[in-house]
Amino acid sequence: MLVKIPLRPIANKPTQNYSSYLPRTFFERHTVTVAKELLGKVFLCGPWCGVITETEAYHGEDDPACHAARGRTPRTEIMYGPPGYSYVYFIYGMYHCLNVVTGAKNFPSAVLIRGVRFLSPTLSHQDGPGKLCRLLNIRKETHNGLDMIDNPTFGFREAPLVSHYKVGPRVGISQGQERQWRFQMQGVQ
Repeated sequence: MLVKIPLRPIANKPTQNYSSYLPRTFFERHTVTVAKELLGKVFLCGPWCGVITETEAYHGEDDPACHAARGRTPRTEIMYGPPGYSYVYFIYGMYHCLNVVTGAKNFPSAVLIRGVRFLSPTLSHQDGPGKLCRLLNIRKETHNGLDMIDNPTFGFREAPLVSHYKVGPRVGISQGQERQWRFQMQGVQ
């Protein structure tokens, strides 16, 4: 069950500048904070852009649902890198999933982008990370490890803060379910 929680604004954060990119400092914060505050931000991928409607936070080696729970591996190396880089992985033999690295360098954490409402009548709302990546052709081979800061074709742009969001358990995990680190814009199904 998702619960409604009000979102607090960040100090000194512009509220109406849709054209500015999110700075690296936005992603240098705690993963849960970044996951909440990515809601409503604009995601760019090639010619497409849309509003982020749903995210999940994965934070550190002590988070049993985090890919880095077993430590540093070739697969998770990007999660230990600087914030603002993409982490794309392949699951179930059929889906790619897009994350953005957060927090401090050498501490593994990332936010999974679960849903985007596109600003185009032909794409509409994509409400699953695998469906989203399939639609936009986001693949590990071409999109993993990209710097998403000031990137004109694959990154994030500023938008006003979402005033309310829902909180619930992360999806598709067997461990760490007690952490309510899934965030969804209110009014999005």
